[in-house]
Parts: sequence; structure tokens; C-alpha cells
Amino acid sequence: REANEQELAEGQSIATDRPLYGCRCAPSKSPHCPYPCEGRRDTLAVVWEADSLTELPSAADYLQGAAAGHAGVDEVGIGPLAGPVVAAAVILDPARSIEGLTDSKALSAKKREALALEIKSAALTWAIAAADEAEIDRLNILQASHLAMRRAIDALKIVPPGAFVDGNKVPALGVPTVAVVKGDRLVPQISAASIIAKVERDSFMLELDKRFPEFGFAKHKGYPTKAHFAALETHGVSPVHRRSFAPVAKALAVGSGKADSAPGQSPSHTQQQLFAAGLE
Repeated sequence: REANEQELAEGQSIATDRPLYGCRCAPSKSPHCPYPCEGRRDTLAVVWEADSLTELPSAADYLQGAAAGHAGVDEVGIGPLAGPVVAAAVILDPARSIEGLTDSKALSAKKREALALEIKSAALTWAIAAADEAEIDRLNILQASHLAMRRAIDALKIVPPGAFVDGNKVPALGVPTVAVVKGDRLVPQISAASIIAKVERDSFMLELDKRFPEFGFAKHKGYPTKAHFAALETHGVSPVHRRSFAPVAKALAVGSGKADSAPGQSPSHTQQQLFAAGLE
């Protein structure tokens, strides 16, 4: 258990030999027990994996029942070559249902924006935070995404009894945390976080497009597209590009020098523009 605590504190990934889910903090427990271990508030790390919650009835009971008041946490912006990684945390109000919650990538931009407004209005509390390109380069993208998630959790105006995150890695969030594979589709709290994080990051990239129109951020949001590669080749590297990412490093090595090659904007600059929190 001490080793598990140390791993979790360092934000390491979770490995499980069970086909559906595993419990990190009590590996001797039955693999059929998905419930958190009592009294271990900061060391819970569970991974559930399934195509639908109906495959895990006991897990479904927990997610839909005992999880009331838990925060959903998700990030957006792992893959882009430029801009911050953005995370959101949301605690939904069980008395105010929101129709249409699902993975933000499965929604049109118009639907995401409408749902983001509804989520912020109906949720008990929500928060958005980020880690900028300089932090990504210093920490690596995984650890920077975990940092953004922790900032979002810490910014909530209600301290949640636990949190759900999408994926199979459990970041150190300071509260019992459950990672759910495909959670942005299966767990409403995570879906809500996914949606408002996506809308916020897209909006921020539109602002960056005004500063650096030659890169086309409004269209590709910093993701590695043919147009983005062409812009890097033509214009060089902007201050908001992630220098630790291979295509950007390659563009720097070529040394076109046609754009400001100074390191990314300061963390406080991105945080001031992207950090937001709300309480119903």
C-alpha cells in the first residue's frame, strides 16, 4: 500500500491485470468489488473499463448512486502542437437533469456551446483551469494535463467527496479518484467536464488565431493537420507552440526564423485568460 500511495502521489499510470476493472489501494480484495476502500481518502485509485455500465452492474450502482456530489474531471488538448491543455471539473445538481450529455467530440460545435451554457447554469459548481505550453514543455503533456485537472478541482467552490476522470490513468487530485475508460461517454459528470473544457479551449484558440492568423488556429485549434504543418514550414514557430513536440522541434531545427521563436507565453498569462469558476 505504501508503494501504491507513492505511485499515486507521483501521478503514475495504473496497471491492472483484470479485464474490466481493478482496485489499486487493496489489490488483495476480490476483483468483483469496485467500491472504494473506506478511510483512504487520498489513495483510492480504481480503473473501470467496459463498453457500457450495464456490463458492470455493481459499478453502475456506485456511479449512479453513491457518487452523488462527486466531481467529473476531463481534459482537452493533449494532441495539439500549440496552445494550452485545458481541464474542467463539474459537480452536477441531481435535482436538475441535463439532456444530451456525452463525449464532447461526438457533438457539433453548436450543440457543445449550448450544453456548456446549460451545464454552467445547472451545475452545483464548476471550474476550468489550464497548463500552458511552457508547462507542457517542462513537465510533459501527461503531467501537465494532471496539473490542469488538479487546478480545476482545487478551484471548485464545493469540495467534492471524490472525483471521476476519463481514461485509465489516475491523477493525484487530493480526493478519492476513479478513472473510467470511455468515461466521457459513460459518466455524466465527466461528459459535462469534457464539454465545457472543449468549448473553453476552442474559444481560447480563436483568440490566439487573432494574434497569429498565419497559423490557422481558428480552423484546426492547434492540432497537427496538413495546413498546420505547412504553416510551420512557411512561418516557423510561434510563441505558443509546444517545443517538446516532434513536429515543432523539427521546425525549430530547420530554423526558418520567420516567427517569434521566444518560449511560450508565461503561465500566468494563460491562467488569467482561461481560469474560470462558477457556483449555482
